[in-house]
Amino acid sequence: MFLLQDKVAVITGSASGFGRAAALRFSRAGAKVVLADIQDGSELVKETGGIFMKTDVSQEEQVEALMQAAVSEYGKLDVVINNAGIGGVGADIKDIKEEDFELVYSVNTKGVLWGIKHAVPHISDGGSIINTSSYGGLFGFPSYGSYTASKFAIVGITKTAALELAPRRIRVNCVCPGTFDTPINKPEIAEVELKIARFLHPLGRIGQPEEVAALFHYLASDESAFITGAAICIDAGMSAGIGLGIIEQLVEKVTVE
Repeated sequence: MFLLQDKVAVITGSASGFGRAAALRFSRAGAKVVLADIQDGSELVKETGGIFMKTDVSQEEQVEALMQAAVSEYGKLDVVINNAGIGGVGADIKDIKEEDFELVYSVNTKGVLWGIKHAVPHISDGGSIINTSSYGGLFGFPSYGSYTASKFAIVGITKTAALELAPRRIRVNCVCPGTFDTPINKPEIAEVELKIARFLHPLGRIGQPEEVAALFHYLASDESAFITGAAICIDAGMSAGIGLGIIEQLVEKVTVE
């Protein structure tokens, strides 16, 4: 099931986190992978095969060259995972600096936009485009203003592209992860989030990159051929509502007071 035999998949942000996990999983499933990251991902090629291109997804011409390289190497393109992204935590909206907002938006949102735009001329009819949004692309969160704006925009771009590309049976979906054990959530960057995630997540733990890679795998496969325009949460139930972990903490606080 969920075979990707001989499918050609471009994966951005593949040097670590979700992208790395996806590259490993896709190669095991028979896909030919084209890896892209602003960090060096050449070592991953030894484990997955395929090719690596250093790519800054905020730069349109680099994303265009990435898609062209995939087709030049393998003769086709079947799957694109627009996964590269950066965090943007630490400022209330009243304190956001323009240069910080521009950086987060350029990588997270423009990176997805350019990925879709330059996949379209090459991707096979019936192909799959998958974008990485976030729980923060569906719900607000204090001090995450730049980040949530960039991730909300990805949901909108996904839905619009899904409608535009439906006549070619090209599916466009996005995934919305909660808190995961990835470099974007290193303790020095997201210390508070990591501490409270176990309470925010009703399942009581943070996620592992391989779990998002599994969702990518399904959305890339032909078994998901009737799914497009979706923003799929993978957040341990956080989007369902307030979990018992939060309630217990609130009860304890009220009792103490």
